[in-house]
Amino acid sequence: MDYPLTAIISDLHANVPALEVALADAHRRGVRRYVCLGDVVGYGARPRPCLDIVMRLCVEEARELEVHGGGALEPGLCLLGNHEQALMYHAEDFNPKARAAIEWTRDELGADPERADAYWDFLGDLEGSGRDAIAMFAHGSPRDPVREYMLPRDAHDPAKLQAVFGCMDRGVCFVGHSHVPAVYYQDGRLFRPRGSEGPFDLADLSRDPCIVNVGSVGQPRDGDARLSYVLFDGEAVTFVRLEYPVDRAAAQIRRVPELPDFLADRLARGK
Repeated sequence: MDYPLTAIISDLHANVPALEVALADAHRRGVRRYVCLGDVVGYGARPRPCLDIVMRLCVEEARELEVHGGGALEPGLCLLGNHEQALMYHAEDFNPKARAAIEWTRDELGADPERADAYWDFLGDLEGSGRDAIAMFAHGSPRDPVREYMLPRDAHDPAKLQAVFGCMDRGVCFVGHSHVPAVYYQDGRLFRPRGSEGPFDLADLSRDPCIVNVGSVGQPRDGDARLSYVLFDGEAVTFVRLEYPVDRAAAQIRRVPELPDFLADRLARGK
């Protein structure tokens, strides 16, 4: 099977400087498809440019865009994250800083009247999960695609592992949401990449399924401030960590009075 080399990105959080670095790297590597696992918006200061990029790469013009080495991008996918869900409905269960960012983002999407309807139509069409012939994709987990976290401590919770793996209909499920890159196995094995690592052959997924957390492009939280994303070729996974202009992303947040400075400060800590 000709599986397109796929860049799987998640939790962009309106961080354009990080997204641009990730996409430039993926282009150099000859990526043929982009899958975004959600949370394009929230926290950061550039929600409209982030949406424009994701809509173009994953949905609107994928068949026409040229990629490294010739040919066109394969149709991609973007999923619903909990920040998109909060943006469209309510953010009462968000902490005050996250809620402030959502409320500002809602107003910001309307600042461009010519694009506002396109943004809201795109957000309204997002699904909680997706799949192709080999992989399943979700923002949170196979059991609760939008809101459930997969965290390293879950490797020590056999009941949770049994429940989430029981909801998989493919041998591998790619998730984001926790912003912590990792590979989970049903028997409790856990792999934590310590930087750019791979490719790792996932072997026989029918006998040994796994859940791969791709980390976060726009707001890593594993103590490493470098952006994180994953490459998948249908058999092997490569974790990619890259430095990006954190100061520029932080400055963009600080220029918006409605966004708490904490959202800028945490970028340099990777927390």
